[in-house]
Amino acid sequence: MTSEQEIENLIKLLDAKTESGVSRINVKASENVQSGSAAEVRHHGRCDVGSPWANGTVPNFDCKDIPDIDE
Repeated sequence: MTSEQEIENLIKLLDAKTESGVSRINVKASENVQSGSAAEVRHHGRCDVGSPWANGTVPNFDCKDIPDIDE
């Protein structure tokens, strides 16, 4: 069970992030991570951290040649 102090600590952490200029926060909790540990990922851009656009894994679709109007 989560204690009131743990909730307050999380709120303070998130408040500090937004006060320092962080405008987008994605929080994920996991039972697979040791209690009390945290990881931070930064991305310089507006796409979501971890998204295919942020990771550069969006497939590039083949471009189709468009004939020039003069031809």
